[in-house]
Amino acid sequence: MGKDLIPSGSVEPINLRDALEERYLAYALSTIMHRALPDARDGLKPVHRRILHGMRLLRLDPRAAFKKSAKIVGDVMGNFHPHGDQAIYDALARLAQDFAVRYPLIEGQGNFGNVDGDNPAAMRYTEARLTEVARLLLDGIDENAVDFRPTYDDADTEPVVLPGAFPNLLANGASGIAVGMATNIPPHNAAELCDAALHLIKSPNARIETLIGFIPGPDLPTGGIIVEDPANIVEAYRTGRGGFRLRARWAVEDQPRGAYVVVISEIPYQVPKARLIEKIAELMEAKRLPLVADIRDESAEDIRIVIEPRSRTIDATLLMESLFKLTDLESRVSLNLNVLSGGRVPRVIGLGEALNEWLAHRREVLIRRSEHRLAAIQHRIEVLDGYLVAFLNIDEVIRIIRNEDEPKPVLMSAFSLSDVQAEAILNMRLRSLRKLEEVEIKGEHVKLTKEGRGIRALLKSENKQWASVGEQIRAVRKAFGPDTALGKRRTTFAEAPAADIAEAMLEATVEREPITVVVSEKGWIRALKGKLADTKGLTFKAGDGLKFAFAAETTDRIVVASTGGKFYTLAAGGLPGGRGHGEPIRVLVDMDAADDTVAVFVHDPERALLIVSTDGRGFIVREVETLANTRKGKQVMTVGGGQEMRLCVAAAGDTIAILGENRKLLLFRREQVPAMARGKGVRLQRYKDGGVSDVRVFASADGLTWQDSSGRSFNRTMKEMKDWLGERAQAGRLPPQGFPRSNRFGTPPMG
Repeated sequence: MGKDLIPSGSVEPINLRDALEERYLAYALSTIMHRALPDARDGLKPVHRRILHGMRLLRLDPRAAFKKSAKIVGDVMGNFHPHGDQAIYDALARLAQDFAVRYPLIEGQGNFGNVDGDNPAAMRYTEARLTEVARLLLDGIDENAVDFRPTYDDADTEPVVLPGAFPNLLANGASGIAVGMATNIPPHNAAELCDAALHLIKSPNARIETLIGFIPGPDLPTGGIIVEDPANIVEAYRTGRGGFRLRARWAVEDQPRGAYVVVISEIPYQVPKARLIEKIAELMEAKRLPLVADIRDESAEDIRIVIEPRSRTIDATLLMESLFKLTDLESRVSLNLNVLSGGRVPRVIGLGEALNEWLAHRREVLIRRSEHRLAAIQHRIEVLDGYLVAFLNIDEVIRIIRNEDEPKPVLMSAFSLSDVQAEAILNMRLRSLRKLEEVEIKGEHVKLTKEGRGIRALLKSENKQWASVGEQIRAVRKAFGPDTALGKRRTTFAEAPAADIAEAMLEATVEREPITVVVSEKGWIRALKGKLADTKGLTFKAGDGLKFAFAAETTDRIVVASTGGKFYTLAAGGLPGGRGHGEPIRVLVDMDAADDTVAVFVHDPERALLIVSTDGRGFIVREVETLANTRKGKQVMTVGGGQEMRLCVAAAGDTIAILGENRKLLLFRREQVPAMARGKGVRLQRYKDGGVSDVRVFASADGLTWQDSSGRSFNRTMKEMKDWLGERAQAGRLPPQGFPRSNRFGTPPMG
């Protein structure tokens, strides 16, 4: 029956892939352009722009009475933003949160949430109005400063972008996730942005290092201390991608009898205070913070988190370093300056380009407002000329109006008036006639004529336009300068403790004990107490066996090298105990399922490593370059196309011996292999078939040593090995008589 209801010929076949691609592309473009990314000119997403525009129409100016948030949300949803009311209210509420937005665009009355992470009250309970910052963003919108477009139902119009007299993109920042891209811009100090913008007016191509002199880094609503390397900050602002290490602000308060407590007064940006304290309490319960005795929240309007040390003899800096390492008292604020450039093209831009886009927009707004004002002046001057004619011929004008059925064309003909002038005279109230004085008319005429000449001169001179833009920016800087309550910088800068000092501090939190690290063939790791002399008694799961075993201490860092070219770092004190079979390394780090362990060893900051891929390419890397700060590890060797990292050995010596699966041996000088931090490396040995089997770095004075299957050692001097000494990337030759059939040097695992 349903089939009969479909008109004949109305069904057209379509390729499913084409249909999905078309619809997904439309969805992606809609998300990017109309939801997730801010406009580089006013720093707003569509929902925020519509909220501000809707509140302007409701006349919710900074000095107006508050109105219910539900009223605002209803108007915005009905007129401009046909989406969920809760989504609109969430966006509105965030613009009013002084702990989330550096320069709030909305002034709220009622419960708009707090730094603990609590949600705002329902929209029926809260009220709102615009702030002075929002007024600056909207200033000039009635003077043809920006384009308008039809709303979703064509019943009204909405601004494409706001005039944006305030540097909102960088001052308040933005975050959002689109399709295939995201943005994350931390807040900055408005006065510093204005200073940098004024410099760019004079030098549009200013170097990023110069701009950093004005804008040293983000200025976050919740304060804190940035401890990022200055070189990293420069690179982040140059490329538009990077991040900043941010720490809580703390101080020591002395207590009776020589005791002390640590008081935290500022926490990192976007870290909920309640969750932070809960996490610290969990770590204390798990005995991962042995230096902390107690934590309590004494916050009222200001943040005050009190931490008591386990003992008065514990160094406060050491205590805080342990907290920074394990909790969100230190976080990372990322920078991804992905914006809609010109309101149309999504791309990542640097700091200078972001400010230049705002400046170009301000100049365009100035030109459009000036042209609008000039047109209004010309219209007014034309009307004044008509009024002057009417004043000088008042009796005749009254006679024509009284006696003529159509006075307008008669007036135009009698006094050579334009349509505008005649209409203005006819629309005058009678009581205005006695107030029409020639001096007042001429005075206003002269004043407007002078203003018009100034505007024409402005429109003809780019230098005057930039000078005017500069004056506007100086006014903004004065309103939000460092001497104002809102404009004073909240986030400061400091140097983080040197890596070796910080490491030494953290080692003090773990009791130093000898252990034996055991790694199985299938990648299970465990730590047995003490130094194990014999590994024969170790038990493993069925089908598994010993791969590595080496002595370490609980304060050591353990480095894991994988076939994917990544290096991972583990704390020896945090390894699973030796009562069972341990845990898979993949559980402790984010190692790809297809990867396996190449080497596991105790970190030695003074050591260098030689790493080699299956096709015989390799390079030397300093071991400190392999340390990873996260579970994801650090990519050191670039592998692909079926290749993987095969070997990782200590590079202690001046000569390299490499052995192929084709049983060809080659010796060459270590100096022929470059030292790199990351890459594919260079060809170490050439193979016609197969790949690398083993490699060894040794001192030529000691000669080349290998072990056979029974553990016996053999040594050959460089004189004896001269036939195998060549240049890097050669094929080599068959090893000397007596070399092990295993095709390995028998080098013990690193550790």
